[in-house]
Amino acid sequence: MKYLVVGPSWVGDMVMAQALFIELKKRDPEAVIDVLAPGWSLSIIARMPEVDRGIAAPWRSGKLAIKAQWQLARSLKGYDKAIILPRSFKSALVPFMAGIPERVGFRGEGRSLLLTDGRKRRPTRSGQTITDRTVWRYMGLGLTPEEYQHYQFTVPLPALRVDNDNAAAVMASLGLDSGLPAIAICPGAEYGPSKQWPLQNHRALAGELVQQGYQVWVMGGPKDVPAGDEIAGGQAGVFNLCGKTRLEDTVDLFHHCQRVVSHDSGLMHVAAASGASVVAIYGSTSPEFTPPLTERATIIQYPIECSPCFERTCRFGHYKCLTNIPVQRVMEACL
Repeated sequence: MKYLVVGPSWVGDMVMAQALFIELKKRDPEAVIDVLAPGWSLSIIARMPEVDRGIAAPWRSGKLAIKAQWQLARSLKGYDKAIILPRSFKSALVPFMAGIPERVGFRGEGRSLLLTDGRKRRPTRSGQTITDRTVWRYMGLGLTPEEYQHYQFTVPLPALRVDNDNAAAVMASLGLDSGLPAIAICPGAEYGPSKQWPLQNHRALAGELVQQGYQVWVMGGPKDVPAGDEIAGGQAGVFNLCGKTRLEDTVDLFHHCQRVVSHDSGLMHVAAASGASVVAIYGSTSPEFTPPLTERATIIQYPIECSPCFERTCRFGHYKCLTNIPVQRVMEACL
């Protein structure tokens, strides 16, 4: 089988999609898997041994880009099956225009005519549905229609390829001590502040970790630079690496760390798939929906009746699901 998988547009979702690729390869070791996805994700896709080729998607957020999709579709030949992970209309266009004979995806946004196998939510015996967890949703689209009726499978754990030589080179370029144990802190969360533990808590945690003999790497993208400055500023042994590393570099640096402290974010999933031990802080979201896919995770939550609410900002303004998590509790999980 030759598959074209239309991948998701978020870092964490792309990492979780690797579970599907692993399962497809398990069922057919000779399968060819190409992934159509946003250009930023090609570097992380390249770390997935199961994927033969990453293809940059021609669309941007809010844009259909019909002409560009048609031009790309004309070049995509020989695929037996398309698996369309996003639920948007535009994500189903390229497989349809390319004439791929089997096109599997969830129904919605009026795209049923673009699919040959439009799936709907199916209840399980526990009362949950296949769309209750992101990774279940992706895995479900890899099942046959008959298997999907019964919804039974084991989710394999994503495992990104690690480049130790690149890790050494990045550490040297950033002036980091490769011989000193490191703990990473990831203060960002693209979703919104309802996922983010207070920066002053991250700063206090970083200071205590340095006292315990660790160097602390604050990691994130360019948008996280101010947060990194607030955490690292004036603290010896705490390094603000936000915006200084590529996405593939984070895989290698996380693998080198003793622990990675993160919110429910894309970097949490990258850390889990790098083989790192993860301390995952949840606020408005739930590990029942997007858990770190690793056996080496510690989940930290504060029980409060309004959580999980899945809101980007706290409707009450108090953010108690996060502010009531003490530094000492996270510190103990790190140690």
